[in-house]
Amino acid sequence: MPYTADKPGAVPDPEELRRRIPGWGADLDPADRPAFPREQPGIDTGARWTLPEQQPHGAGRERSIEHERLTPVFGTAQPLHGVSGAIRRLAYTRYSEAQTAHWMLLVAGDRVEAAGAHLRSLFSRRPDEPVTQSGVRGELGRRPVASRLGQGRVDLKHTWLDPVLVVGPWVAAAYVAFRLGRAVFLPAQRR
Repeated sequence: MPYTADKPGAVPDPEELRRRIPGWGADLDPADRPAFPREQPGIDTGARWTLPEQQPHGAGRERSIEHERLTPVFGTAQPLHGVSGAIRRLAYTRYSEAQTAHWMLLVAGDRVEAAGAHLRSLFSRRPDEPVTQSGVRGELGRRPVASRLGQGRVDLKHTWLDPVLVVGPWVAAAYVAFRLGRAVFLPAQRR
């Protein structure tokens, strides 16, 4: 049946809905809630377990300041390192998870880590390719200007910033490399 502009018939009363639809209104009466017994203090749920033995950890393990201790078991696959690790440690030791500064420092640590990875890739045998890995080539044949300025887009206010964020770090890295190369090789030629 298609939707029409007319308002459908009268709303059925709750008792009729409860009879017709199994489980309708389960959360209206606390006695009908599936989780209600577990919400009451002193109810035995039957869950039995003991706290696992605390995993040994070094002093550098991050822990939010609102928690008294680390969880008994935690991952150690990606330890914090370098400048990005110092930024992340600052976020965990100084700010609560409820503060914006905590999350902004974690984001800044991620950006520093990404910049370091890009710099390391410049000195590897297969450096990153900013044009192919950013998806710029994929937009060339798909009306890039019309799709950016089309009707109904909610992100029109910051579309001018997208190329700056994608290409800007590469231009800055090329400029720094040029200046370093010039500082190293030009004085050697003058001697």
